[in-house]
Amino acid sequence: MTKIVRWSPFHNTLFDEVDKFFAPSTQNRPTRTWGIAIDVAENDNAYILKATVPGINADELEITLENKVLTLKGEIKKDEDFENSQYHVRERRHGEFSRSIRFPVDVDSEAVTASYENGILTLSVPKAEAVKPKRIEVKVS
Repeated sequence: MTKIVRWSPFHNTLFDEVDKFFAPSTQNRPTRTWGIAIDVAENDNAYILKATVPGINADELEITLENKVLTLKGEIKKDEDFENSQYHVRERRHGEFSRSIRFPVDVDSEAVTASYENGILTLSVPKAEAVKPKRIEVKVS
């Protein structure tokens, strides 16, 4: 059975406007922690991570590895150039960020290397020797 409902062009618009009025303001919210984009690849010897962290100096990144969990933390500063201007579009994020990756196998925390170039952080996290694949030779008698 089909129902016919009277359509009003202002019905949804009116309710949307009322909802906006009672919604919490997003203008002065405290900065929240957010994540960054990370690619993780694996080969026989290591995990390779690439993280996009534009607008930050390498010495401002905090990288820790504990119990197979790699954590990246940092802060992208707010752009002060537009302090007294009204934004029309604001898509670039700022504030503190944090991202953690758990590895499924043991890794060698002493051999981790990191490099940073053009806003891309690259990490190489070697697998522990005990979990690397080993070739077993079969002896013929």
